[in-house]
Amino acid sequence: QAAKSIVASELARRCIVQVSYAIGVPEPLSVFVDTYGTGKIPDKEILKIVKENFDFRPGMISINLDLKRGGNSRFLKTAAYGHFGREDPDFTWEVVKPLKWEKA
Repeated sequence: QAAKSIVASELARRCIVQVSYAIGVPEPLSVFVDTYGTGKIPDKEILKIVKENFDFRPGMISINLDLKRGGNSRFLKTAAYGHFGREDPDFTWEVVKPLKWEKA
């Protein structure tokens, strides 16, 4: 959702966001952004925007993406054709989030 929102906000044409965790630690150990040189602003600034707009703690991801809604049945659809790049209202992780940041 974060990378898709960056591209939709026209901050970059391409983007990857990587998040790493340690067992028992709610906050991510690291968050990494790479726009492959397509960013309209430096990747460090985009990383700052990502951190201000997304809470990457596992519990908050579950709440923000409403992952418990509908039980496991909504995830059965991901067994065929995967779970990324599909326009399905149950796939809340595909919904673009409007980003808030101070534009220079």
